[in-house]
Amino acid sequence: MSADEISWQPPHLAVAGGGDFPVRHVWCVGRNYAEHAREMGVDPDKSDPVFFSKPAASAHQQQRVQYPAATEELHHEVELVVCLAEGGRNLGAEQWAGRIFGFAVGVDLTRRDVQARFKKAGQPWELSKGFDQAAPVGVIVRASDWSPDPEAGIELQVNGILRQQATLGEMIWSVPKLLERLSQNLTLHAGDVLMTGTPAGVGPLKVDDRVLARISGLPVLEFSVRGA
Repeated sequence: MSADEISWQPPHLAVAGGGDFPVRHVWCVGRNYAEHAREMGVDPDKSDPVFFSKPAASAHQQQRVQYPAATEELHHEVELVVCLAEGGRNLGAEQWAGRIFGFAVGVDLTRRDVQARFKKAGQPWELSKGFDQAAPVGVIVRASDWSPDPEAGIELQVNGILRQQATLGEMIWSVPKLLERLSQNLTLHAGDVLMTGTPAGVGPLKVDDRVLARISGLPVLEFSVRGA
């Protein structure tokens, strides 16, 4: 196949009110809620934001997620998702507000046993985060219609049972501060997505589990886990 025959297109996520958002890349933040940092054995007062990434192809809005291969410990992590209309490099926190396209609720799916095995060996743990369907995302709401309120609740239920619950104000690093710090390390672009970290209560998912993720004022994200 020649270069002229390559037909791959980026994932397009639905936007409330019509239209879609083409995903260029998915950036993620670890340990951005104090209780989750402690849950992972880290002192939040001594922790800078930890950035990692998922491939664009992992972002989707499908209602069924296939249980990934080579793991026996798939975990859920509910997060606020930020979608960029414009990027930049070395921009201050106050410069990012006008560059945000919109917001959604998302779930960072993690192969926890794979992550632990790679960490123990001192190896990169990309494969624990970057598998197929690893980033379910709800319908995006434009930044002109919704913005993060510190009092807004964020939660995740599995089969109707509450697993994670917090407010956005409990984030250690706000959205503008996260974008400022990330842009000090690399150039961000239109189409980039930032998953902003998860509160405490991450836990396992099994085949046939039903997941409901919610942030106040944003469309609910629901999906089920199916077998291979």
